[in-house]
Amino acid sequence: MAKKKKTEKPVEKMDQNTHILGAGDVLRQNITETLETNYMPYAMSVILSRAIPEIDGFKPSHRKLLYTMYKMGLINGARTKSANIVGQTMKLNPHGDAAIYDTMVRLSRGYEALLHPFVDSKGNFGKAYSRDMQWAAPRYTEAKLAPICTELFAEIDKDTVDFVDNYDNTMKEPSLLPVRFPSILANPTTGIAVGMASSICPFNLRELCETTIALIKDPETDISETLKAPDFAGGGLLLYDRDVIDTIYKTGRGGFKVRAKYNYDKDGKCIDITEIPPTTTAEAIIDKVIEKFKSGSLREISDIRDETDKSGLKITIDLKKGTDPDKLMQKLYKITSLEDTFSCNFNVLIAGAPRVMGVREILNEWIAFRTECVKRRVYFDLSKAKDKLHLLEGLQKILLDIDKAIKIIRSTEEESEVVPNLMIGFGIDEIQANYVAEIKLRHLNREYILKRTQDIEQLRADIEKMEDILAHKSKIKKILVNELTDVENKYGQDRRTQIVFASEVAEEEVEEEIPDFPVTLFFSKDGYFKKITPQALRMSGEQKLKEGDEMLLEVEATNNTDLLFFTDQCQVYKAKAADFDLGKASQLGDFVANKLQMDSGENAIYMLPTLDYKGYVMFFFENGKVAKVDLASYQTKTNRKKLIKAYSNKSPIAAIRKIEEDCDLVLESTAGKLLLFNTGAIAPKTTKDTQGVAVMTLKKGHVIKLVRDYRKGEFAKPYRYKTKNLPASGATLSAEDAGEQLSLI
Repeated sequence: MAKKKKTEKPVEKMDQNTHILGAGDVLRQNITETLETNYMPYAMSVILSRAIPEIDGFKPSHRKLLYTMYKMGLINGARTKSANIVGQTMKLNPHGDAAIYDTMVRLSRGYEALLHPFVDSKGNFGKAYSRDMQWAAPRYTEAKLAPICTELFAEIDKDTVDFVDNYDNTMKEPSLLPVRFPSILANPTTGIAVGMASSICPFNLRELCETTIALIKDPETDISETLKAPDFAGGGLLLYDRDVIDTIYKTGRGGFKVRAKYNYDKDGKCIDITEIPPTTTAEAIIDKVIEKFKSGSLREISDIRDETDKSGLKITIDLKKGTDPDKLMQKLYKITSLEDTFSCNFNVLIAGAPRVMGVREILNEWIAFRTECVKRRVYFDLSKAKDKLHLLEGLQKILLDIDKAIKIIRSTEEESEVVPNLMIGFGIDEIQANYVAEIKLRHLNREYILKRTQDIEQLRADIEKMEDILAHKSKIKKILVNELTDVENKYGQDRRTQIVFASEVAEEEVEEEIPDFPVTLFFSKDGYFKKITPQALRMSGEQKLKEGDEMLLEVEATNNTDLLFFTDQCQVYKAKAADFDLGKASQLGDFVANKLQMDSGENAIYMLPTLDYKGYVMFFFENGKVAKVDLASYQTKTNRKKLIKAYSNKSPIAAIRKIEEDCDLVLESTAGKLLLFNTGAIAPKTTKDTQGVAVMTLKKGHVIKLVRDYRKGEFAKPYRYKTKNLPASGATLSAEDAGEQLSLI
């Protein structure tokens, strides 16, 4: 660590020649020390104070907003402008009005993201299922707390939770809310912290309360019997897999699929989608359908539009005549987000530390938290009752002789002696004496005192009952059960998300249709590829190539042709012609190595188009060996994009050719010799990286340089270049054939 240089005294007036000592110097810092002092506190702040919910089900931003609304009297009163709420919340939450309002929107009834919204909203609060429907500004909307918030704040003033200072130490705010039901699982919660995240799916409140009650009564109960599956505000169809759900319940991690719900008329002319997965939006679905329609994959659709209105979500798809709506939806489930996966990561802050827990563990933690809240509430009520009883017992003693009390007060010369004299005169303590001394003169009558002391017996009974509760866990459990039953009866709702067993869902393999039309494929020596339609080809000029490049292949094919690109690293990459965009002759085309993301330094050297994988691939090696491989060996059942060991690496490759059936080929060596042979003389192999068989014998230092088709009649005496047995060295070009060759040129 470099020592810090001393800086000179600041200069009053600086000109262009003035320099500050040390300006621009680079100071070395230990990276671990920098992380510990700068980054780690930030990371911990995000984890503990921003992104991860606590056992009451709220993040700090949620809790600050709701507590502010509670202190504003919005739990029973009329709605107020959202801007007013946002302004008041800034006393607890210093992160800006926009962030506070966004939090309010997501908690609101109008946004429709929560099964049980905490904010009763009025005005445009947007929609969770819409990406583009923006909510109105806070000056236009109004809000108050929803009725269910009574279960959040009913006991907050009875020391049920700890209070801490706000950010500027001018106010107190609760560290947790004493929720009467497991809100952590009743509404969805997502958050991304530093190095960790949280994603909690919601459950039906009725099922959740029943499960918690069962768990309180029997810690070993099977929670899946009462807690059937997650339930979302937007409905949909949940594909139920018992093993998947059990894994989520046990570990807090996993994912399940949710499908959109749809209906259609008797004529089958259109499909109405009314419920979608919680992980997508109507606009995202429509955009994907339009994209597939433009690519020709969805020919069954004539139109799609968003018909969402005040009655709710509605995406309408118009169908072409003869289209089966159910089959089309099966296809849409596969290629769009109409079926999507909700990933679970039940990460919750427990005692200031993040923990990923299963449902049972979360509920047990909530039961422990709620038990402590009940104990603190009972103890608070017990202390208040004891204090009141103590005062009333002192007042009861005054009842025996009111005249005596008046006489003591009247005969006391100094005010400070009134309380001590009352203590002596009636045998009461200072607190009781102070209470008696503060009674107004008009209340010093028998009727008033009798009314105030008639509750003594009831207070004693209540105190005994509360002490009994604190002494017996079973009584506290009974209170929890009664509270949960009350919440279930008040706020319980039917399931919105329908459970469909995954085993009963028809999983049809839906292949994406590729629009088929004639194209001409071009492949160059440097590995460039073009796909051009016949119409564009007729109107174009010469093919544009890089300097020094040349066209190796020009093939007439169709758009759904499979393409095998063999590389100089003995690998083959599979693609379809449809994977490439249509081009023009005036363009260089796609560089195949980049398009197919080949390995570093790897280049395509040959392109083989096929529709049926019939025929053979001939590999000609520089050492004179030839391998004949059945093209079907490169056909795979899965959509593998890359095959290794596509051909032998024992010798450099001289040429690759595809043949439909056996034919005559001509090999030419660098020694100037030619060999004419029929490919039928070579037995085909199914092993792709076979070394092949020797076909042409070569002298030292010479290799095969050219492979071409034999043109019938090109040799005056073809038998001169043929032999009965292979391998053979071939023959040099005869003078007669040489002249013919020259005349051809």
